[in-house]
Amino acid sequence: MKQDRRKTRQCNRLVILIGIVTAFFVAQSVQAALPGQGYKTPASFADLADKVKRSVVNISTTQVIKGSPLQPFFGPNTPFKFFFGDEFFKHFFGNIPQGEMKTHALGSGFVISRDGFILTNNHVIEKATEIKVRLDSGKEYKAKIVGKDPKTDLALLRVIPDTSFPKPVQMGDSDLIRVGDWVMAVGNPFGLGQTVTTGIISAKGRIIGAGPYDDFLQTDAAINPGNSGGPLFNMKGEVIGINTAIIAQGQNIGFAIPINIAKELLPQLKTGKVIRGWLGVMIQDITPELAKSFKLKTTKGVLISDVSKGSPAEKAGLKRGDVILWFNGKKVQNSHELSRMVAATRPKSHVALLIVRNGQEKNVWVTIGTMPQKSAEEVPAKPTMWGITVEPLTPQLARQLGLNEGEKGVVISSVDPGSPAAEAGLRPGDVIKEVDRQEIKSVEDYNRAMAKANPKEGLLLLIKRGAGALYVVLKVESSG
Repeated sequence: MKQDRRKTRQCNRLVILIGIVTAFFVAQSVQAALPGQGYKTPASFADLADKVKRSVVNISTTQVIKGSPLQPFFGPNTPFKFFFGDEFFKHFFGNIPQGEMKTHALGSGFVISRDGFILTNNHVIEKATEIKVRLDSGKEYKAKIVGKDPKTDLALLRVIPDTSFPKPVQMGDSDLIRVGDWVMAVGNPFGLGQTVTTGIISAKGRIIGAGPYDDFLQTDAAINPGNSGGPLFNMKGEVIGINTAIIAQGQNIGFAIPINIAKELLPQLKTGKVIRGWLGVMIQDITPELAKSFKLKTTKGVLISDVSKGSPAEKAGLKRGDVILWFNGKKVQNSHELSRMVAATRPKSHVALLIVRNGQEKNVWVTIGTMPQKSAEEVPAKPTMWGITVEPLTPQLARQLGLNEGEKGVVISSVDPGSPAAEAGLRPGDVIKEVDRQEIKSVEDYNRAMAKANPKEGLLLLIKRGAGALYVVLKVESSG
């Protein structure tokens, strides 16, 4: 009996031990399989670096600047030129011959095809008269610019490849990368040659004021001058971003263009010209105050504050005060997002918009146009807030303000310091076109509309400023 009990206890212990071990390995497997867990921290990044580094190139550029060899001494801003002027030098020296000076810059790029295409930043090769590409092996190639797009800071180069030309990188999906995922940056900082740094994705959708289509990935992987144009890899060795900018006064704050933006533009870059879609509206984000004034249930979507004459938007019947909720089957969150959607749409495409007008949803079809070279793009108008003295908008005053002589409205002549208008950023020269959705053609119209305003509910103004327009909600703070 004792022997049987002993065997039973031993079996129980063995079962418990097996259960603990099994539970441990199951837990490890489950943790690895959980969605959103990303990749485990690798013991080393060496294998990944070996896999991708041959496809990353160093780019050196030369720019020839024409100028006088005496420029450092007799330049336009020197004391000599200030006191004696141009005629003095022409009398004694004649026409000074113009010489040439060469300046050099460095950057990075990466191979995207076997036939010699290389992707980099536009600012790396801008104004370059000569471009050289150097591989990890030290071999150099002369490169030419195929296409470039300053608005997104992208450029496409091409070299004549040979048998030693490296294989292209694999381009991933930047939409799938998540905040907290590991990434690796490879580039040529300070001309030191290929350098590898690692970190994580710190944020997505960053707007840093670099251009109208900002949508940067933020990373804490070290990025330095010379890294520009280099790739940002995920742990699979796929490029998910193009390293572009840093905040000089910050630490470990770098920005990369999502690779999906580059993939969208590549077909056009290969043709040498980027053509963007155009809607022809001024837009702004919807603040809680604007949502209340327009009787909207949410601040999602964008508000049209002006429609360009003869634009696709005008032809489709879009109006000031319309709110765009959906564009081409995609939900619109904010003005920057809509700007990118419109720009990425092929001209002559027929696109469905879901809008809200006077509280009612409505479907509108629009034929996207081609963005003019020098036009008001779908750039977000900066929302401000209000307090004021006005005067009539005479034809003479309209000319001084750069407006059409037939422009209607009243002009803000002064803004009281500390008033709601001052707090809102309104300024002399702004033209008030509407008050609480009522059109203003004269000071009398303005006075009547202002007399009806309820300070507790705020005041909705449509302001014309320069070539653009925007809606502003003015509120009087309660004294308690």
